[in-house]
Amino acid sequence: MENISVRDILAEKGSNVFTIRPEETVFEALRIMSEKNIGALLVMKHDHLEGIVTERDYARKVALLGKQSEVTTVGEIMNAIKYTISSNGTLNDAMSIMSDHSIRHLPVLDDGKLVGILSIIDLIKRIISVQRKEIDHLQNYITGRYMA
Repeated sequence: MENISVRDILAEKGSNVFTIRPEETVFEALRIMSEKNIGALLVMKHDHLEGIVTERDYARKVALLGKQSEVTTVGEIMNAIKYTISSNGTLNDAMSIMSDHSIRHLPVLDDGKLVGILSIIDLIKRIISVQRKEIDHLQNYITGRYMA
């Protein structure tokens, strides 16, 4: 699996990245996440990656504190981006970063430009796909249906 590049994963899943500006409201962020059926938005300002905002941020930093999502800005609750990966990185690199730092989303930057985002689900799906192919290959080999 170490030969699977981040570029390969993005090519399969698509490189659509949904973003929001820090001055937008949390309500707007929630609306976009609901509409797109996603759990996080990257926060961009003038084509620069500023941070990430997630449904968990809303729950912990707005709802539990009694704030109003209609007036609280994304910039007030977003998290700074501490870790990124390039599209030349590998699946193993991404898994290591995400598991070592307990993060669920990993922006993909090439030369400082945002080219995609990986979620832990994207990586798990790819690992399952690879393992399924390996199992099928081994079963075919064992049962004599192996085609070299």
